[in-house]
Amino acid sequence: MKLQPIGIIHSPFQHATGTPIQPRAAGGTEGTVQVFDEFAAGLKDLEGFGRIWLIYWFDRARHKKCNLVVRPYLDDTPRGVFATRAPARPNPIGLSPVRLLDVRGNTLRVRDLDVLDGTPLLDIKPYFPQFDSFTKVKSGWLRRSTLTGAKADSRFEKREVKARRATIATPPSASGRLASRRRPGSKA
Repeated sequence: MKLQPIGIIHSPFQHATGTPIQPRAAGGTEGTVQVFDEFAAGLKDLEGFGRIWLIYWFDRARHKKCNLVVRPYLDDTPRGVFATRAPARPNPIGLSPVRLLDVRGNTLRVRDLDVLDGTPLLDIKPYFPQFDSFTKVKSGWLRRSTLTGAKADSRFEKREVKARRATIATPPSASGRLASRRRPGSKA
């Protein structure tokens, strides 16, 4: 199986900590979705919808060896990952039903965004209330939860194991090759 991003989501959220955990908790946060040029034709007729589903890859969540039992954001009780919306999962796919404000070329302006800046976009689907909204459903352990002020913390973020070397490019040397050097003050 091979997935290919169709664009990038841009939001004011740089880190998981403090990011709303669902669109309803996002308080009207606005952002943009940049669809890559080769997929822009697929946006035809999208502007007629008030909400769209953004389907994306949780690229900064742990998933290689994710736990199948987690402590979700709205509860301290360990729960099966498939009974939660935790971003660290075997296939870290997220979905958010955001408000579509505007379509200009290959850029969408959206509201109620609960996604980190730079998140890879996998797909967009229109939100149909007739298809996507169900009124009489069981909510499992979430029936006692509320989204009021619900923000993420860092419990599901990747831990960097590789140290990045800070290098900067310098002009080509006399040999024509690009030289690089460490930033002043960086450790070897």
